[in-house]
Amino acid sequence: MKISTKGRYAIRLMIDLAEHNNGEFITLMDIAQRQEISEKYLESIVSVLSKNNFLISLRGKGGGYKLAKDPELYTVGSILRLTEGSLAPVSCLEGETNNCNRAGQCQTLEMWEGLNKLINDYFDGITIADLIQKNDYMNNYVI
Repeated sequence: MKISTKGRYAIRLMIDLAEHNNGEFITLMDIAQRQEISEKYLESIVSVLSKNNFLISLRGKGGGYKLAKDPELYTVGSILRLTEGSLAPVSCLEGETNNCNRAGQCQTLEMWEGLNKLINDYFDGITIADLIQKNDYMNNYVI
């Protein structure tokens, strides 16, 4: 599994909106400048986040974006699944059910399921608020 720039930038965008939240809408240009990300590229990311009610958007003068909920209600996992799709390490675990015709005899399936659970539990255990506050979310994992 490799997280794309879309997923990484979506997390940075969400952090930026949380850190600069003053009740006002924040322009994409301001976010792009602070994060050193193309405004055009951010447009595609905010589109996905807005359509899925992660962001509130307002067009026109005084418009921009802000978080739809408090930062502690957004997990890194939810953002990545929205922007990346599945976080599954192997294709047979990408859907709700495993439709692989070898699932019943696969000697590695349990290992991949374990890794999939670790990945999802890890990212679901970190919120945007944790990242802003630099909470020690690593304490729950042995590396």
